[in-house]
Amino acid sequence: MRPDTPAENVDHSAEAARLERTAGLYPEDAEALLLQAAAHLELSDARPAATALYDRLLSTPDSLENAPLVRALKASNLWEYDHEAEARAIIDGIRTTAPRDPAPWVIVAESLESHDELEAAHDTFTEAATLLLTNVTEPPYATHPVLIGRHRVRRMLGLPHDDWDARADTLHSSSISLDELHDPKRVWSLGSDNPAELEAEISRLRAELGTYREALSRPFPVAVLHWPAGELTELLSAYPDLATEYPSHPEHLSTIESSLRELSASGTPNLGIVTGTVPSYEAFAASEGSSPGDTTLLPQYATTLAARGRAVVWPPQRTSECWCGETQPYDVCHGS
Repeated sequence: MRPDTPAENVDHSAEAARLERTAGLYPEDAEALLLQAAAHLELSDARPAATALYDRLLSTPDSLENAPLVRALKASNLWEYDHEAEARAIIDGIRTTAPRDPAPWVIVAESLESHDELEAAHDTFTEAATLLLTNVTEPPYATHPVLIGRHRVRRMLGLPHDDWDARADTLHSSSISLDELHDPKRVWSLGSDNPAELEAEISRLRAELGTYREALSRPFPVAVLHWPAGELTELLSAYPDLATEYPSHPEHLSTIESSLRELSASGTPNLGIVTGTVPSYEAFAASEGSSPGDTTLLPQYATTLAARGRAVVWPPQRTSECWCGETQPYDVCHGS
């Protein structure tokens, strides 16, 4: 979750410096922490410094978990301080490489939209929807901004509803419809002398605020802890008391999938998986003043990893690589 608190309420420069120091202490979380730091720098209007952080991350692309996201954020930031040509080149590159993560698509499409490039924004949202949601029955939560953003741009362009617009309508839970929220004529009601029009606009703004707060209330997923085979072997060798928690690796993987399906069936939203390592877990146990063999630490460790931005959203796209690390697609592995 990128910060959005106005600069007058937060010392964004100090917070960025703190996050950079923390990234030095936790190199395994450096990507998430430095992205947060760059966001604070953008909010303090230190955009060249934010670009320097993005470049720092992109200098080691092989170590990044989500290089397209970093490039998208860099492009959006560059355009805000008159580096339009470079921003456009990065955006074109992202569209060409077609990442499977919806976040880079949303960032570049919204950047185009904010600079009145509505046709290009519409094409970008549509490319993302075609890539990520073709033959997908239930769009994952992370893809909702793709459909809702596309709906918004189409309304501004005066285009008629299509099937994806109808899907966006079903994802929208507010009492105010998307058509009304995205009505391009809404701006005129703010200058109206008609009390009824002003009251209607206040209701729409409240609905938008409610949707925004709902999004902010999901800072990280409800995460389940996953141990790769080698890590689990090392963990059980060092702490045999945990064998009751993990009888075998195949059973561990099966339990993860079944647990997440039960949570999903019960209505729990925003589910994810975090992958543990023995050194990281031992460091966490030491910070808690406890033994790594204590099973009550495991869910706390999972929550801490998720809070650091280490969670991968579950379920993945059915044709994407399975979360367990196998090269098989999810729909023929644990998603079958």
